[in-house]
Amino acid sequence: MPRSAGEALATGIWFCDPYAPWQRGSNENTNGLLRQFLLTGIDLSDVTQTQLNDIARLLNGWPWKTLGWKTADEAMTEELAIFSRRVALDS
Repeated sequence: MPRSAGEALATGIWFCDPYAPWQRGSNENTNGLLRQFLLTGIDLSDVTQTQLNDIARLLNGWPWKTLGWKTADEAMTEELAIFSRRVALDS
């Protein structure tokens, strides 16, 4: 039996409660951004992995207010640097 992505990656999967839009804010925002690239009604089976990678690269290079106007790449690099310093000191 195939495992879910959450099982394969050992991560939890959560679903928003019905009629709780405050739980879907970033999801709805991301969907809106994706619609700039993938218009409503498009057959997603026609979208290539290369196209999806290009969209992800553009969105990850976008500065976000919630990240202090850093890009997702910058924020992740910063977090990994902090983590690696902390782990090195703990060992």
